[in-house]
Amino acid sequence: MLHGTLNINDNRKINRRTRRIVMSLFGVIICAISVGIFKIAAFGVDPFQSLMSGLNQMIPISFGTLYMIVNLVLLLFGLIVDRHNIGIATFINLFLLGYITEFTYDFLQSVIVNPSYVTRAICLVVGIVIICFGSAFYMTADLGVSTYDAVAIVLSYKWKVAKFQYCRITSDLICVITGIIIFLLAGGSYTKISVFVGIGTIITAFFMGPLIEVFNMKIARPLLNK
Repeated sequence: MLHGTLNINDNRKINRRTRRIVMSLFGVIICAISVGIFKIAAFGVDPFQSLMSGLNQMIPISFGTLYMIVNLVLLLFGLIVDRHNIGIATFINLFLLGYITEFTYDFLQSVIVNPSYVTRAICLVVGIVIICFGSAFYMTADLGVSTYDAVAIVLSYKWKVAKFQYCRITSDLICVITGIIIFLLAGGSYTKISVFVGIGTIITAFFMGPLIEVFNMKIARPLLNK
């Protein structure tokens, strides 16, 4: 009887682990798609993608490859400083997000040609909802964080520089400012800055938390504990 109970418990643990992996994969894919939608909206992307946009202007390689290279550098930082935040989701994010974003953006460009202001606004709203939905799954699965997310966590919880929210806001601001500087140094036009730094950047930096929590409570957590 005890042996049977142990087997049931083991199966539950395996099923829960599998569910967490699937949720991590799903969450990263959804977040990657949302970044492609943000780019079509052209009202600004999240702070880290602002940095990536600047680098992409300067370095003539595909966005997916560039994203992976930058995250490998950040991964090295994480491995040296604090491995606790690195998990399966970290590597899913590292190897998939950039290429999925690139594919989504290229596909939407071929479908939505010269989008109107209204279309762009709709894309922005859809992008925000989707990135919050994906983030809820990715965070609830708790199998590691992206290499960029780990930076603020290390600064706050390991090095005790400041509270997490302040470390995150500071790292986000550094990404945005650095992305703009690199973009301009690489010959980018001032008029194009609003494409990757705008209202979408502000919303993703400061106002995503409540919507993510709604998706956490209503969908992600109940699904994990089902």
